[in-house]
Amino acid sequence: MKKYLLILLLAGCGFHPMFVGDDADVYVPPIRGINGIELRNALNAKFGGQHDSNAQYTLTVNLAAPVTQYKALEPTGDASWREVQLTASYTLTRGAETIATGQERASESYAFVRYLVAANASYNNAVQNTIKQLSDKISTRVFAETYKYAQKTPVQQ
Repeated sequence: MKKYLLILLLAGCGFHPMFVGDDADVYVPPIRGINGIELRNALNAKFGGQHDSNAQYTLTVNLAAPVTQYKALEPTGDASWREVQLTASYTLTRGAETIATGQERASESYAFVRYLVAANASYNNAVQNTIKQLSDKISTRVFAETYKYAQKTPVQQ
């Protein structure tokens, strides 16, 4: 009964979901670097797979090199906790028209240990988590902007 009441309330308020499972026709050109490849793959997964350059929208992303900061120091002066931060600037276009530009940042903390293999694994996991956060942030903004743009312009068929 509660489920039906919720559906009736949402139907009456004019609520319309922005993204209902349709693939977004967004082309993401290659992004420089290993992390750029990972970010591009994550974005393509969000948009329903890789699209070619003839897609309706183009999302150009510039990914800065990771920045690492010390977050905790041992009494000996050794770092035991670090944070990695990635910054991506992007431009969403349709043809020659720029629809949105922006910049997103994401960061992840990780334990820094003395053992090289463990330290590298911890760092790499932090970078992967940061890339996932960036793809979530950027794709959400792209879905919002493409939806808003589609509502303003009449559909040409």
